[in-house]
Amino acid sequence: MTKRTAVLLAMPDIASSEHLQPQGTLDWVGMSNVHVPLQISDGGTARSVAAKSQIYVNLEDPQAKGIHMSRLYLLLDASAGTKVFTPAVLTELLDDVLQSHTGLSSRAFIQFDFEYLLRRPALLSDNSGWKSYPVLLKGTFVDGELGLELGVTVQYSSTCPCSAALSRQIIQAQFDQDFGGQATVSAEEVRAWLGTEEGIAATPHSQRSEVNILTSLESGTDEFPISELIDLIEGTLQTAVQTAVKREDEQEFARRNAANLMFCEDAGRRVQKALNEEQRISDFWVRVEHMESLHPHDAVSVFTKGVAGGYLPIP
Repeated sequence: MTKRTAVLLAMPDIASSEHLQPQGTLDWVGMSNVHVPLQISDGGTARSVAAKSQIYVNLEDPQAKGIHMSRLYLLLDASAGTKVFTPAVLTELLDDVLQSHTGLSSRAFIQFDFEYLLRRPALLSDNSGWKSYPVLLKGTFVDGELGLELGVTVQYSSTCPCSAALSRQIIQAQFDQDFGGQATVSAEEVRAWLGTEEGIAATPHSQRSEVNILTSLESGTDEFPISELIDLIEGTLQTAVQTAVKREDEQEFARRNAANLMFCEDAGRRVQKALNEEQRISDFWVRVEHMESLHPHDAVSVFTKGVAGGYLPIP
């Protein structure tokens, strides 16, 4: 035995000792901001992302000095670096975490946050570009219940219905001012007038908006439907922010905004209906936020599926 080995064998292990008197229990103990690579199973394709993770267990032994932090890290590292991440793999990791803390813990929590890049086509032209979506994956084991959650944030444009109506009134007033003295006005004159700045005397205000969604997945879901959930929300709202834009794309975007005038309540109800029809989602919490261009404050709507014992309807 070498001198160095002898020194290592003699190293103290304070964390394995116990307090002489009970010191209380803790709801969660662990690590946050752990950087890991992930391969996410999404639509039958494995996509690589760089994630930040949180991993915790509870400490229910009041005399234990603490948990085994290194075990959490090593289990996370081994799983995240070698496996394609599915709900089954996340469930297995939760189970391994609990087994590594037998006698100390009965609950486990793991969350991954990352930016998810998707190639998005332009509205009309043949162009496309990359768009990034904040995503979170969460697994919990609490009171004998397994929970798997998927969260996404989607940006879109919202045009105010009230502002649109007021703008139409101003355009009507401008028309009366410009043509009120004429007994008749030809379609050609009106068409030409509509193409002038005077013909569009007012425009409604619109703003970049966000929908933040947290969903609880049904047991038995075989992969995380990230792309499908994003597509569902963008298809429902119809005015997702764009990447590559030519004039025809910008014109189509303006048309879609006019065809989809939305208060935050309107956007929320659209999303609510779409999520209620998705069979793989057992519960959801949604926050819709319109970052006003008229006001220095934002307009917000919040709603849940309304499941007993599910997400709380809090902002």
